[in-house]
Amino acid sequence: MASLINTTFSFLLQLSIALSFFHFCVATRKLEEQTDLYKFHYHNGPLLTGKISINLIWYGKFKPNQRAIISDFITSLSSSSTKISPNQPSVATWWKSTDKYFSLLKSKKSSPLFLSLGNQILDESYSLGKSLKDEHIKQLAAKGDKKNAINIVLTASDVAVGRFCTSRCGTHGSSLSPNNTPPKGKIYKFAYIWVGNSEKQCPDQCAWPFHQPIYGPQGPALVAPNNDVGSDGMVINLASLLAGTVTNPFGNGYYQGLADAPLEAASACPGVYGSGAYPGYAGNLLVDPTTGASYNAHGANGRKFLLPALFNPSTSSCSTLV
Repeated sequence: MASLINTTFSFLLQLSIALSFFHFCVATRKLEEQTDLYKFHYHNGPLLTGKISINLIWYGKFKPNQRAIISDFITSLSSSSTKISPNQPSVATWWKSTDKYFSLLKSKKSSPLFLSLGNQILDESYSLGKSLKDEHIKQLAAKGDKKNAINIVLTASDVAVGRFCTSRCGTHGSSLSPNNTPPKGKIYKFAYIWVGNSEKQCPDQCAWPFHQPIYGPQGPALVAPNNDVGSDGMVINLASLLAGTVTNPFGNGYYQGLADAPLEAASACPGVYGSGAYPGYAGNLLVDPTTGASYNAHGANGRKFLLPALFNPSTSSCSTLV
């Protein structure tokens, strides 16, 4: 009887140890999965490569100078389009840092990415009204070329867009071209971006650091480099979304976190524009001695811009121009 009890006790002890080890392994595995979720890595999807045209769809009324600021920024992405001293930080140098994402891919067959300014479409009559939803943004984006293109919808300061100013300043995504799109009705999957002008609605949320933020440390606002808080704020958001679009165009490229709320090339470095940045402080920036404007990049036609830091996948750190 004593032998039976000892045998039973020994069995239960071994079973208890085995179950404990099993639960420990499961818990460890879940922790590893959660930890992996917060790592910035590649999810095996395609990136944008080759020659890509950037088409601008202007929705609402923009001043000519506002359109020029955005257009000059797009032109500045290509080093061949600008004449800037190699010693000066430039938009082209900032953009070239996205090459790191492509160099990490195992496949080397794709052609290098080259962006250029494409067509510009004006819709100053507010054809879809002044209150837009996501489906309207896709509808407007579909007005641009679909093949080898990124279509950017830019909404004026008097246009309301769903969740604008509450949880987003812009967004990017992908859509399918309509069946009647030439040639011969071929369907293309194209990338698009939307950015709104926040000057009248929420510069405290979407144009920082050119306006004091609605929350957090209340440091003095910086002077916008092109003397237009709304447009200079749009450049910051457009730059961030453009970097996210080419490195995660269809939701399965480079990102950190959940697929439906990813942190991408620029959004993984929020509020960082120069070295030494911390919450409420954009970092050590260049200052124009004449205007007092803060910037970190030179661009086409003598422009100056403030651009966000980009996440360096090789060093797992945020890289700034200055």
